[in-house]
Amino acid sequence: MPRQDQFLEVIDRDEAERRFHAQVNLEPIGTEPVSLHKSLGRLLAVNIHSQSDVPSFDRSNVDGYATRASDTYGCSEEKPASLILDKEVITPGIIPNSELREGHTITIATGAMIPRGADSVVMIEHSYMSDKQVAVIRPVTPGAHISFAGTDIALGEVVLRKGIRLTSRETGVLAALGITEVCVYKQPRVGIISTGNEIIAPGESMKPGLIFDSNARILTDAVSELSCHPIPFGIYRDDKKQIDGALQLALKECDFVVMSGGTSKGAGDLNYQVVEKLKPGIVVHGVALKPGKPICMAVSEMFSDDKTNPDAVRKIPVVILPGFPTSAIFTFHEFVAPILHAFAGHPQTSRHRNHTQLINASLPMRIHSERGRTEYLLVNLVEQIASDKGTQTSETNKIQWTAFPMGKGSGSVTSFSRADGFIKIERNQELLDSGQSVDVCLLGDSLEPADLVAIGSHCQGLDLILNHFHEQGGISKYLTLGSHGGLRAVKNGECDIAGIHLLDPVTNVYNIPFLNSELDLIPGYKRQQGVVFRAGDARFENRTLEEILDRTTSDPHCQMVNRNLGSGTRILIDQMLADKRPPGYAMQPHNHQAVVAAVQQQRADWGIATKTAIQDDLLGFLPIVDEIFDFVVLKSRRERDSVKRFCNLLFDNKIREELSHLGLTAY
Repeated sequence: MPRQDQFLEVIDRDEAERRFHAQVNLEPIGTEPVSLHKSLGRLLAVNIHSQSDVPSFDRSNVDGYATRASDTYGCSEEKPASLILDKEVITPGIIPNSELREGHTITIATGAMIPRGADSVVMIEHSYMSDKQVAVIRPVTPGAHISFAGTDIALGEVVLRKGIRLTSRETGVLAALGITEVCVYKQPRVGIISTGNEIIAPGESMKPGLIFDSNARILTDAVSELSCHPIPFGIYRDDKKQIDGALQLALKECDFVVMSGGTSKGAGDLNYQVVEKLKPGIVVHGVALKPGKPICMAVSEMFSDDKTNPDAVRKIPVVILPGFPTSAIFTFHEFVAPILHAFAGHPQTSRHRNHTQLINASLPMRIHSERGRTEYLLVNLVEQIASDKGTQTSETNKIQWTAFPMGKGSGSVTSFSRADGFIKIERNQELLDSGQSVDVCLLGDSLEPADLVAIGSHCQGLDLILNHFHEQGGISKYLTLGSHGGLRAVKNGECDIAGIHLLDPVTNVYNIPFLNSELDLIPGYKRQQGVVFRAGDARFENRTLEEILDRTTSDPHCQMVNRNLGSGTRILIDQMLADKRPPGYAMQPHNHQAVVAAVQQQRADWGIATKTAIQDDLLGFLPIVDEIFDFVVLKSRRERDSVKRFCNLLFDNKIREELSHLGLTAY
């Protein structure tokens, strides 16, 4: 009876991984450009930044009449507001020729550009013609039925981050940005070889002593799930010459070779005998695992097929998995998958949690709906992190979710790409109350909780830090709900950190006066706020702030663009203006980019924004103040691993340098 050889050395799992990884270059195998129509399922190799604002102008969301909201105040069906109808008709694709005057209105179509002077749109259903004038029967507020420039996607905004898999949602975003070609990671080619006299392919005639080859199917699909390209080489009998021929062919064509069976030291186990002839050969043979002890890991050095560098050496991992399917798939995910993750360009391996198609969540705010129609509302799911979460019983010890509505409107492409699911509001429901429980239908097959949730004001600096967090293998979620929204969310335990820049008008101090005893402040950085105007405009060029305010508040033809209530910038503006209300004060977009766009496109003459939002040499900027952008965290969450990782990134010297290039400075 032939003697069975012993394993070379049975070692523990961590040592096996260390030895194997030391012989392999754990980097993506390369990148390549692919056309958009071939990009589905591929992994992004670069961050996608928007090259334009989406929308690129303030546009109407409805068919109706462009108006000044103040002209409609107090109107009703019994006492309609009569507005003079101008001759111009604004349709999509044209630039308005006229400026809306007080007491006038202009016909406008859905998707058309808002004319200068208008701050709202009256729906056609809420008006009628009377004596050649438009009678408005329902008042509107400033900003009603308008999508402001850059409120969907802002110029320079990171829309998609590298390392994500492109689904139909992401390809739709790329198409909306006008992108026809995208840089993706090359898919590692993985050769799959099955061996054994007893193995037959599914579909062949079953006989006693034979088994169907399930390993090849499992491994092929597992490789595909990792964004790699499986290449099945078929089934080979226990014959050294045949197995060696298959292995040599696979080494020429592939970046990784996976074999199954024949890894033990029995008389019929030949795979390890073929592999040990490779150079440098076997690295690990035998790991203290149950199941999976016989796994064999090796490396083959081969000259590269790169004609530009023919002397380069490729290191190709070769792994022989145990023949039993359970052992094979366990050891595949333990030792093969992490390397394929790295080869394919995935971020560092992250946790995965599976969920059912329907997720129960609570609403953080009241939602109004129109009676008579069913409404589908996109939501972003955030894991609740209240301090009493750990007191739940075993029956209710499940993740609790908060469903934040995605409020960008039906024309938003990023709402769909960033949403986790949607809720259905029945046609007889007019109101969903804050705290109400709702069922969320997931857009994907599963939901992966974020390691770090940030809610608050948008800032390019925070975007940059989260990019690094993502590259380190962390999963982050970032909802831009404004400074006050972030402060509310962190107090309610709905996020880990809140980015805020709130100026207290009493103390003239940023952020600190808004904290309570349960909150900690993480010092951030300074960013410049100032007056944005068109370069060469004599009303602003080489003027002091006092001169500008005197001119703009007294000149009825000098149009302002404001910011929304609740934003830190709005607090600064109101403090600066005191009780003055310049023309355009009622126009209140929700971000800095929309302010810049309004001035660029001459729908306004000036506004207040951060310097980082300006990316056009045709605009001028007068600094007003170095505002403080800080981060707020619950004291009970300060020692959480993801929060500490965020702080480490924030205070990292290299990242501080990157922030300074954006015009953001430490204080």
